[in-house]
Amino acid sequence: MKELLFGPAGVPLSAPSRSTFDGVPQVKKLGLGCMELEFVRGVRMAPAMAKQVKALAEKHGIVLTAHGPYYINLNSADSAITQASVKRVLDTARIAHLCSAYSITFHAAYYIGMDKEKVYQVVKSHLNDIIRTLKGEGIKLWVRPETTGKATQFGDVDEIIRLSQEVEQVMPCVDFAHLHARSNGKVNSYAEFSSVLERLEKGIGRQALDNMHIHMSGIEYSEKGERNHLVLKDSDIKYKELLRALKDFGCKGCIINESPNLEEDAALMKREYERL
Repeated sequence: MKELLFGPAGVPLSAPSRSTFDGVPQVKKLGLGCMELEFVRGVRMAPAMAKQVKALAEKHGIVLTAHGPYYINLNSADSAITQASVKRVLDTARIAHLCSAYSITFHAAYYIGMDKEKVYQVVKSHLNDIIRTLKGEGIKLWVRPETTGKATQFGDVDEIIRLSQEVEQVMPCVDFAHLHARSNGKVNSYAEFSSVLERLEKGIGRQALDNMHIHMSGIEYSEKGERNHLVLKDSDIKYKELLRALKDFGCKGCIINESPNLEEDAALMKREYERL
């Protein structure tokens, strides 16, 4: 990636319809540079449509990412759920690839009371199988477990960095709102945001900062972590300090806004970033 791009998690609310075909041109019209395809309720885009989305994105110069279904748990006690979760990640990657998306993300697993190291090894094993399948199908995109918003969910910064070190074709999706919520209000200053970026660069290399997939939003949380996403102005998250850290570290890639107002906060962050 040559720069840091901003865009919404899904079709902009101002688009003529909820269709991806209206969403991509609207992202361009709004002066934004990327959009996330939201497969959170299931991967329901047909291959033929995905190829049309690719052509549309290329026409308008919009970079695409994709978010896999919420119903993923690579560490379920039920093997059927685990197998279905693996399939959901694969289906997300297959359709995203046809759309020319460069990156997919998903919430990988829950600890379900297990030792964190054991959960890590389970997730790693399934990711290795996923990557092996994708490589066999000639699919080359980044598979990104996301940093999660609750301590009960697999996905702290160190776990995602370690997966990126140990599994080919895996990189982090850093959700800074989730990190803020997971820490019950910490990770909310220039120094703390910078520390996360330093850990990424030290653990993975400069490639981690030159090729980022970031989620950002306002967020409501409790001592148990994330409750729900908020508009930036209604949250205590110091997004301007995050933007300054990203600027100072020369980060590149996509920032996907998950605030309820979608394109408004994406545009707000873009304006603030360009003022720095």
